[in-house]
Amino acid sequence: MSSSAYIVPFDHTSTAEQIAGVDAAKLWASTPQGEKAPLVGTTRTFYNTPASKVTTVSSLGDKFASKKSDAKKELVRKSVGAAVKELKAIEGLKDVTIDASQDPHAAAVAAHLALYKFSLKTTPPSAFNPNLKEPLPEKLTFTPVEASKEWDRGVIYAKGQNFARTLMELPANLLTPTIFTERVKAEFAGLKNVEIIVRDEGDVHALPAMIHPTDNTFLSVTRGTSEPAKILEIHYKGAANKDEQPLAFVGKGITFDSGGISLKPGAGMKLMRGDMGGAATVVGAAWSIAQLELPVNLVVVTPLTENMPGPSATKPGDIIYAMNGKTVEVDNTDAEGRLVLSDAIYYTSTEYKPHTLLDVATLTGACVIALGEVFSGVFSTSDELWEQLRVAGEAEYDRFWRLPIDEDYGPQIYSSNADLQNTGGREAGASTAALFLKPFAHGIEAEEGQEPALRWAHLDIAGSMEATRPTPYLERGMTGRPVRALVEFVRNLSAN
Repeated sequence: MSSSAYIVPFDHTSTAEQIAGVDAAKLWASTPQGEKAPLVGTTRTFYNTPASKVTTVSSLGDKFASKKSDAKKELVRKSVGAAVKELKAIEGLKDVTIDASQDPHAAAVAAHLALYKFSLKTTPPSAFNPNLKEPLPEKLTFTPVEASKEWDRGVIYAKGQNFARTLMELPANLLTPTIFTERVKAEFAGLKNVEIIVRDEGDVHALPAMIHPTDNTFLSVTRGTSEPAKILEIHYKGAANKDEQPLAFVGKGITFDSGGISLKPGAGMKLMRGDMGGAATVVGAAWSIAQLELPVNLVVVTPLTENMPGPSATKPGDIIYAMNGKTVEVDNTDAEGRLVLSDAIYYTSTEYKPHTLLDVATLTGACVIALGEVFSGVFSTSDELWEQLRVAGEAEYDRFWRLPIDEDYGPQIYSSNADLQNTGGREAGASTAALFLKPFAHGIEAEEGQEPALRWAHLDIAGSMEATRPTPYLERGMTGRPVRALVEFVRNLSAN
């Protein structure tokens, strides 16, 4: 068996030969029903063609040439991803050369995402074993026919997403808040213009943003667990002016969510190892941004804790003073994500004064019902920011859908004995969660004819965090979305 292979995404309307000695049109026509252009991602694999090589020809569909740019990118991803999935099942293959001429960035993304599959099985040895002294080699290595900056950029986009997938997949005993911070420090070691800050619970009490001396909303969630909570900050200063106003990401980091006193049902609870998906995706995006050396200043803040029903846990009906002084009644301890986010958003927006703040969270089951796993929900006070996110999501097919954040939902969370209640009932549950967060985004209100000081968007990724059915370039499991869309958003922002 050959140890090397070719992948040729095949446009049925073209006869161009991108790899010397590989006539994709002739190979395709030699197969049963070879005259027809099947669905995108349909593959044909040929052995010893050319000599001592394996060649996989993967269809781009019958109307590739007529598609618009973003649609073409996705067809390339599907075609390359399907080919990689076929080749990685063949024992002995190691080196794969890809015809990436249709879109080098999309081809690189698809190849590296499709290769990824998380497992901690011991046979064969797992690359995700946390006890490894040295990383294991990838099953396949990919090389484009022609090297390009676009290919290199796509590799970094995909590796950032795969980093987030790994963080989300690791079980809670192997990714506590402490281990999360250690893992991030190791992954970012050596990157230019990066500073990592880890704050423990005592540091939180001393933050300048803390108005009230009692437990704030973040620390209230930490009271039921014996695992020390952390706030992880990543400061990347890639702009020419290191004092330039930053962009900020805030990511929800519940490393395991039992629901607390409002205990979740046992069925499927193990999925809640991924309730730090917001933290994982903003960290993965920051890693890619730093690797690409994008000319921006970025602050990333991730509040990290477990949500457990310990003897000191917060109880339904408790009223807590948030970091900004507002009172919050905890109606349901399983709505803990907005509690950790509210303080983190307020702290980030007041301490670092970003021009734009995106918070990302696996926040509500309501968003899963509304959008399934296809789109990530977006709630924003800025039409301009929403449009920039939409464009970035479409380019990477890591798509967003805008949902309403309107004060008419307010009575659902304003009618308790506190300023805010952390749940508002089943109706419009994703919108009331976003509305809960809004008062903590300091600077979004315009003052006396001026533009708001802060553009803010809340991204609810509760549905898009997991793929329950495989796609041509993603296996089932945690997705690491929306890492690529976030990186693309920042790349576009830095270019303008």
